[in-house]
Amino acid sequence: MKWLIAALVVCLFFLQYRLWIGEGSLAEVVQLQREIAEQQTEIERLQERNRILALEVRELKTGLDTLEERARSEMGMIKEGETFYLVIEPEQAAKRPAAKPADRENQ
Repeated sequence: MKWLIAALVVCLFFLQYRLWIGEGSLAEVVQLQREIAEQQTEIERLQERNRILALEVRELKTGLDTLEERARSEMGMIKEGETFYLVIEPEQAAKRPAAKPADRENQ
């Protein structure tokens, strides 16, 4: 009878070990659920980004407005007949080095 009780106690400890610490334990399950939640959040963020990029690609293929806007903002292009004005803010003007007297004579 003592052997049976000892064997059952050993089995109980072994099963408790697997439940709390071993492979497939509750801690591991909780950690995996956390990782799944993080991955789902990342997937949703990337799906939204892909949706926006797909809309942008469709707009670039069909409409000229987006293409024109990109050309103006990223490449500094202007339409024919337009006049380009560069407005320098006072802070930027103070940061630019003043022209040397020799440079002014050559202009």
